[in-house]
Amino acid sequence: MGEGVVVRPDQVSLGVLVAAVSRDAVDEAVAVCGVREKRSDAKLPAHVITYLTLALCLFPEDDYEEVATRVTGSLDRWGCWNAAWTAPTASAITQARKRLGRNVFPELFERTCGPVAGKAGVSAGAVALGTARGSFLRRWRLLAIDGFELDVPDSKENAAEFGYAGSGDNRSAFPKARVVALAECGTHAFVAAEVAAYNVGERTLAQRLYARLRADELLTADRGFYSWQAWDTAQATGAALLWRAPTQLDLPVVRVLPDGTYLTALIAPSIRGRRRERLLAAARNREDLTDSGVVPEAFDQRGLPVIHLARVIEYDVPDRVGNGTGELIVVLSTILDPDGPDGARADELAAAYHQRWEEETANDQLKTHLRGPGRVLRSRLPDLVHQEIWAYLIVHHAISTLTAHASAAADLDPDSISFAKALRLIRRTATGTADIPP
Repeated sequence: MGEGVVVRPDQVSLGVLVAAVSRDAVDEAVAVCGVREKRSDAKLPAHVITYLTLALCLFPEDDYEEVATRVTGSLDRWGCWNAAWTAPTASAITQARKRLGRNVFPELFERTCGPVAGKAGVSAGAVALGTARGSFLRRWRLLAIDGFELDVPDSKENAAEFGYAGSGDNRSAFPKARVVALAECGTHAFVAAEVAAYNVGERTLAQRLYARLRADELLTADRGFYSWQAWDTAQATGAALLWRAPTQLDLPVVRVLPDGTYLTALIAPSIRGRRRERLLAAARNREDLTDSGVVPEAFDQRGLPVIHLARVIEYDVPDRVGNGTGELIVVLSTILDPDGPDGARADELAAAYHQRWEEETANDQLKTHLRGPGRVLRSRLPDLVHQEIWAYLIVHHAISTLTAHASAAADLDPDSISFAKALRLIRRTATGTADIPP
């Protein structure tokens, strides 16, 4: 995992899951969702099937019984398994997963998968993860938003729930689930997500995530996520925004700043004609657009703003092919000042926007390394598909936390520790067989 990096034994093997997802958190999620077993002597109690479902994501190539045989010994050492029990059958695991339903894992994600950067390292004197490159811009934690798709088994239930990409001869071979997530740029850890059918667009799922932003976060986003509604919702949280502007977006110059960036006015599409011109004139005259008594046109009938000032940063990216051409990148930000306690320079913002690509890395880690390239999920029922997707998100977060802690202990950038190598180490050590039934 990197020369000089020391990780405690209890951080690897199945302990990476038990340490990241505590028994208390599991029990609380189960209780909130009302799926606790009714008998104390029940086979495969809810906490056990929760950990087994997480373990299924560590070993996607193995069947249910093989995974159970691999990890129940480890669960015994962690007090989550009775050594007198026998490893469960595939049928027993499936029935237990059905009893658990689809809501426990998103609830568990909410309880366990928060921000990672900024926490202290695991050893005495270890540096804070917030010092890692790409984790913060000044006082803001850097986040990115992006989406990906997952193939699910071609059962009639999954087809009805999730749908296919395309139609007719161009229809996808398998139904697809869509995931849109917020990820911490510095550590690749997913901190919020939405899961839905394929026909639910990325913008729709993203809109559900914006309200969960915090004032100490800076969200980066590609131009495909921009809309007036999205910007308005995200800005209302107090979080800073750094989004690429769509090429067709009108960006009138309101005021040029000393560093060459400029302020523009983002106006709700419903505002046109003279009212729009009045708002632009007010912005250029530096009138107070936050007070309805000063510029009443700046608010709708509900008292909500219909105009936002944004800062425009433009820069060139040299063509990687080397033919002498370049691409003009235009990004919008709510950080209006070039400097000061709530400001940032243009070069800082350009570098921060580049960190958006770290979520592409996170998506690849989950889809290519953890799940396996081109692999279809194993669950043939929609409730179990939802379980499985959230379990993958939780397991990815646990591994990202492990690598982030290891990097902090060695004062390294988390990017310098291979996710694939960490995963191989965990898989090699996540063993400990239980009694195998005849």
